[in-house]
Amino acid sequence: MNQKKNTSAQIRLPIILALAISAGIWIGATFAEPKSDRNDLKAALYKIQEIITYINRDYVDSVNTNELVEHGIEKMLEKLDPHSAYIPAKDAQLAKSQLDGEFDGIGIEFGVLRDTIYVVAPLTGGPSEKVGLQSGDQIIKVDGETVAGTGVTNRDVFDLLRGPKGSKVELTVKRKNNRDLLDYSITRDKIPQYSVNATYMVNNDIGYIKVTRFAATTYDEFKAAVEELKEKGMSKLILDLQGNPGGYMGAAINMADEILGENAMIVSQQGKLNRYNQKAFAVKPGIFEDGSVIVLINEGSASASEIVAGAIQDNDRGLIVGRRSFGKGLVQMPIDLSDGAELRLTIARYYTPSGRSIQKPYGEGEDYSKDWINRLEHGEFFSADSIKFDDSLRYETKGGRAVYGGGGIMPDYFVPWDTTMNSPYVGKLFSTDSAREFILGYVDKNKGKFDNMSFEEYYNNFEVSESMLQELIKIGEENKVKFDEKDYKKSKDYLKILVKAHMSRNIYDDNAFYKIVNDINEVYQQALNLFDEAAKLAFQDNR
Repeated sequence: MNQKKNTSAQIRLPIILALAISAGIWIGATFAEPKSDRNDLKAALYKIQEIITYINRDYVDSVNTNELVEHGIEKMLEKLDPHSAYIPAKDAQLAKSQLDGEFDGIGIEFGVLRDTIYVVAPLTGGPSEKVGLQSGDQIIKVDGETVAGTGVTNRDVFDLLRGPKGSKVELTVKRKNNRDLLDYSITRDKIPQYSVNATYMVNNDIGYIKVTRFAATTYDEFKAAVEELKEKGMSKLILDLQGNPGGYMGAAINMADEILGENAMIVSQQGKLNRYNQKAFAVKPGIFEDGSVIVLINEGSASASEIVAGAIQDNDRGLIVGRRSFGKGLVQMPIDLSDGAELRLTIARYYTPSGRSIQKPYGEGEDYSKDWINRLEHGEFFSADSIKFDDSLRYETKGGRAVYGGGGIMPDYFVPWDTTMNSPYVGKLFSTDSAREFILGYVDKNKGKFDNMSFEEYYNNFEVSESMLQELIKIGEENKVKFDEKDYKKSKDYLKILVKAHMSRNIYDDNAFYKIVNDINEVYQQALNLFDEAAKLAFQDNR
């Protein structure tokens, strides 16, 4: 496919912002300031140095100066905005790896249950699968040191099992039905992390793509997913960004460019310094510029997700379905500090094509951390009428539809949160890993049954029985989840579907999980009925 060259401005924006993590990143220093500001800065730095010197020299007890400084940095950044932040050196590498698209490790999905690390699943093609690690294996020792029953945390597991490609780690594991412990020597390798978690055809013409974050590889994954579905006949796309917290802005820009027509604005940003004032446009022939598009969002969709949703909505390219998004319209940039720590500082605000900022209020009088609770208490999750917009923040889409700034992307079609089936009891069964423990055990005991069962057979015929639920209840009680009969009766059918969906992920893949769980996803179900409306917008966009 021939592609036109990007303008210099279009090239600069992804380069500057490819590292601008939309979930909240960080920049370092203050340069090119007026002389008066430099003098103020000098005085402030001297005051900090003076205080630290006195504490270090004269304070009655011994102190960890570095801990004091890091605490001071964190408190200082709290005075700026909710998304400027500081990542200590011990956490910086892990934070980066979550958006890099790959990391060096042994390649397992793990959990910590009853103070023991267990293997949920070895990743396909990874080092652990190659040496024979299996789902349900309990890791007892790492490099000869006992880790079971020692209070190990998820963070400890990352530190123990990740390491440079080519390095080795020795594991001792306990496997069900094996009397003796098993020893494995595993050579670490590059492990890919996927951000496009599901790609499948809903029917003959509707394709579904689930994107869980915007990482370094997201654009390539998305493009490959669209191409795969187009080969299968996709002419209508559901792009699921529910619960997607954001990530790299460059990935969002490139994704939108594949859907929007040429020269459509995607996003703009403005900062204090001119070098941060940029605009991004669709500049290349996209792989899905003609088909109907519906984007799914909810209160957990933030930042880069909102850039994609805002660009599609403001250009009248497709429908946004779900609930009002998170409302993060601030851009951060990362800077590596000399000790390996990372600073992420807000350097600009971004604006959707219509000119609206979707950043929700923060600062004095605003409890940013309680926004979700406030939405719940005000009834926003259940009724669109409870959401009030400021007329001064009214904007218009390309086709003249009213949209509003000041707090997230309001969907074109609101879908209320359905709480009729869910319950706190079901939540505890999953949050304590009781459901996962049951599923691992059940799949292990019934391998023969599932080995020859296609997903279609599983989807249409397999049912979670009452005896299976009773076993899950028993495991829950062993994990201190008290049985709640009222919640159980209310949520029994819902629990059956969740168990079936999570079990299908172990037996098959993520596609299987989403195909089942989407049967009870009210936003997804509503979207299936709206493609006639989406087609009208697609037609208007391409007139």
